[in-house]
Amino acid sequence: MSNDLDAIDAKILDLVQHDAGLSVAEIAEKVGLSSSPCWRRIKRLEEIGIIQGRVTLLDREKLGLGFEVYATVKLSLPNKENLEQFETAVADWPEVAQCATVTGGEDYVLRIITRDMHSFDDFLRDKLLSLGLVSNVESRIVIRAVKASTAVPLGLVNAHIAG
Repeated sequence: MSNDLDAIDAKILDLVQHDAGLSVAEIAEKVGLSSSPCWRRIKRLEEIGIIQGRVTLLDREKLGLGFEVYATVKLSLPNKENLEQFETAVADWPEVAQCATVTGGEDYVLRIITRDMHSFDDFLRDKLLSLGLVSNVESRIVIRAVKASTAVPLGLVNAHIAG
C-alpha cells in the first residue's frame, strides 16, 4: 500500500469494502472527520485506484444461480496467441465469475456460476470446448461455500500505513 495512506484512510477503506452503501456523513462520523475532508479522502482513494468501484452483492441462490463450479483448464498449445484468444473469450462469458492464470499443470482456473448441471454442461460444450483450444478440463462442483468474502485483508497491510 502507498506510503501516502494513514490510519484514517485504512479505516475508510475497511468501512467501504464492507458496506459501500454508507454515506459520506456516516463514514466521516465513524472515522472522526467532518464530511468534507472525508469526501476528499474517498475521492483521492478513487483517483489513485485503490477504490476501484462500488458494487451490490446479490444472492445467487435466490436468483436461481446456485450451481457453482471451479474448473481447471489446460490449453492444447499455450502460446501467446492462444492465451490471448482464450482470455478474450472468457471475458465475454457471463458464466465465468473469475478467471486466473495459474502455475502447475493447468493454465487457468475458472469460477463458473450457472443454474444447474445442465446449464454447466451447455457452457462446457457450447463455449469452453467449442473454442478448439482446450485439451483438458477438470471440474469441481461446489457443495457448500464455507467462506466467501470480497474484502481485502487490510490487516496484512496496516503495518505499512503511517499511524
